[in-house]
Amino acid sequence: MTDLYVLYRGPLASCNYDCPYCPFAKRVDPPGVLRADRAALERFTGWVEATTDRRLSVLFTPWGEGLTRSWYRDAIVRLSHLPHVARVAIQTNLAARTGWLAAANPGVAALWTTYHPGEVTRERFLARCRELDRLGIRYSVGVVGLPGHYDEAVALRSALPSTVYLWVNAADGHVYTTEEERRWTALDPRFGDSVRPHPSLGLPCHAGETAISVLGDGTVRRCHFIQEPIGNLYDGTWRAALRPRPCTNALCDCHIGYVHLKPLHLRDVYTEGLLERIPAMWPLP
Repeated sequence: MTDLYVLYRGPLASCNYDCPYCPFAKRVDPPGVLRADRAALERFTGWVEATTDRRLSVLFTPWGEGLTRSWYRDAIVRLSHLPHVARVAIQTNLAARTGWLAAANPGVAALWTTYHPGEVTRERFLARCRELDRLGIRYSVGVVGLPGHYDEAVALRSALPSTVYLWVNAADGHVYTTEEERRWTALDPRFGDSVRPHPSLGLPCHAGETAISVLGDGTVRRCHFIQEPIGNLYDGTWRAALRPRPCTNALCDCHIGYVHLKPLHLRDVYTEGLLERIPAMWPLP
C-alpha cells in the first residue's frame, strides 16, 4: 500500500495564547469561521475514512490552537482507529485537557507540543506531559530558541523523561552566535536542521509526490509554502497530480517543509515519528 503524508489546515486561526512571536496570538475567530472550520474538518475526516487504498499519515497544522475545539479532538480519536491510518497527529500548545486521548488508539495518535514560557507555567505544562505519559501517547516537546527561553528550556529538559524528545526551533530573525548554537545543540542535537534556512531551489522533494498540503476547501498543494494548487481532494484530481517535482522556492526554513527535502534524508532520521517530530534513534545511545 502506498504511503501518503497529508498536512491539513482548515480556516481556524484563533489561539488562546498571546505569544509575541506569533501573528495569530490571541486571535478570536467569529462563530461563522468556527462553523466553517468544523464542517471542513468533518468533510476531511470523511475523506480519510473513505480513502482506503493509501496508507495515510495525517498531521493537523492549524494556524491557531485546535485542541480547544471538540471537533479536532473527535477527529483524532476517529482517525486513530482506522486500519489504513498509520499516524494522526496535531501541533498544539497543550493547553487543553488531554483525558479525551484515553479513547484514542495510542499506537496511532500522537502530539507535537510546544512549550511557550510566559503563557503557561512550566509545572502546568509538565503536568500535561505526565498525563500523556499515563495515557501512553507519543509526543515531542518543543521551544522557540529565543535567548529569553534558554533557562526555561534547560529546566524543561531536566524535568522531562529522557525518553521524550525536546526540539528547538530557531527563532525567526534571530542570528545565532557560535556559542548560542552550541548551547541550543546541547539541548537538541537536531538544532542544526533549524538554525539556518535550507537552499531548496531545484532540489528534489517528497512534497507533491508522497506528501501533500490540504486546505479546508479541499485545495491540494505540494506543501504549505508553495501556493500553486495541484488539484483538489474532493474531486479526485489530486491523484493524477502526484509526481516528483523539484522545489520552486529558493529557501525552506520550516521543519514541516524541509523534512521532506530528499537530499536531507530526514525521513530516514524520523521514520515512523516523522509527523510528531520524534527521531527514530531517541533517546540517543
